[in-house]
Amino acid sequence: MNYVPHVVAWNLTRRCNLECAHCYIAAGPRETAAGELDTAACLDIVDQVLAVSPTPMLILSGGEPLLRQDLTQIARYASEKGATVVVGTNGTLLSDERIAGLKAAGVRGVAVSVDSLRPAYHDNFRHGRGSLADTQRAVARLTRQRLDFIIQTTVTKGNRAELETLIEWAARQGAVSFNCYFLVSTGRGAALTDLAPADYEAVLADLARWQREYRGRMLVRAKCAPHFMRHVHQSDPESPVLNYETRCPCGTQYCRITPDGKLTPCPYMPEVAGDLQTHGFAEIWRSAPLLRQLREGTLGGKCGACEYRKLCGGCRARALALEGDVLAADPSCAYEPAPGGSAAVIEAVREVTYGADFRPALRWSPAARERVARIPSFVRGVVMQRVEDWARRQGRSEITPELLAEVRGAMPIDFSKKRPFFVTDV
Repeated sequence: MNYVPHVVAWNLTRRCNLECAHCYIAAGPRETAAGELDTAACLDIVDQVLAVSPTPMLILSGGEPLLRQDLTQIARYASEKGATVVVGTNGTLLSDERIAGLKAAGVRGVAVSVDSLRPAYHDNFRHGRGSLADTQRAVARLTRQRLDFIIQTTVTKGNRAELETLIEWAARQGAVSFNCYFLVSTGRGAALTDLAPADYEAVLADLARWQREYRGRMLVRAKCAPHFMRHVHQSDPESPVLNYETRCPCGTQYCRITPDGKLTPCPYMPEVAGDLQTHGFAEIWRSAPLLRQLREGTLGGKCGACEYRKLCGGCRARALALEGDVLAADPSCAYEPAPGGSAAVIEAVREVTYGADFRPALRWSPAARERVARIPSFVRGVVMQRVEDWARRQGRSEITPELLAEVRGAMPIDFSKKRPFFVTDV
């Protein structure tokens, strides 16, 4: 199988103006720029990534990436070369000037963290007095300047009861998506008490229900909890969320670059696959033993026996953090696999529908690729998947502007208030 890093998360710095309780790289105000890759090294790595994955989503994060003075330079370079660039931030530094600068640099969207609408909780969790108010003002600025944004929340025992209110608020602000993150015990997050497996199940069931309720207005997703897809599959098999490549993608379609140039399978997995200061991105991505283990190894425990292993597969970072083995069963999952032949049936359906080994390769014409560059941020992969599914059903081998014209009228508005990127010819 040809594994491609469709999404690359890049922690550009460990510096941060806040000191969040769950931060997986333990960023904070006491960190310095020492050891960070300089601008020239960052631009070189952009070129290396694009040589392997010509149109990736590049998530520039931190720490707080706005503390890097060259953020817009890196973003502009990557976006001009074909990457979809988004920025992950706590939001407190997003002035009108910074937002305008990000837009001018080609940034397609911003992920903003809001963990509660109660200042006492959010500010304490983020260790920054007034941070909630600053972030809410930033969200209003993003709306005024028409830069797409998502709201990210890490669910804990302290804000579990507030999730529905947070989702309603995010939708009112005009968010493209609400991403609910589940704790992985790395960095400072290792000191926090996680939800029990039964609580995971309850939250995931709620999220599955909310993603149905908000369809057409805003996408609702679970992050670092791939067993969300089991809930969606069981309760809403027609959900557009299932169009995502859903099994934990770390090391197969996703990787992370640290501030000092180490490549890891995902942000929540500190195990290093290789060092970009001594080896090329392509060499590490294609040959690193850790990445090959994730791609070729057999899942252990009940994850390996589960009928949803192709749809879910469990969180590999959580398996490593809590079990010491990237292929172990995800201990956060309470589901017990069904006995008998249901595993083969569901796996076969999944692979025929979505598995890359069962799909003929499709070519995208240059004009169609130019059109796809105008896709709203955060949803490019989903729309491209739907276009390719349509083309295969029609027996086509190439995606062209004419085929996009055929698809666009039938494409549902599932992920935001925007219509799909190719509905208009602008």
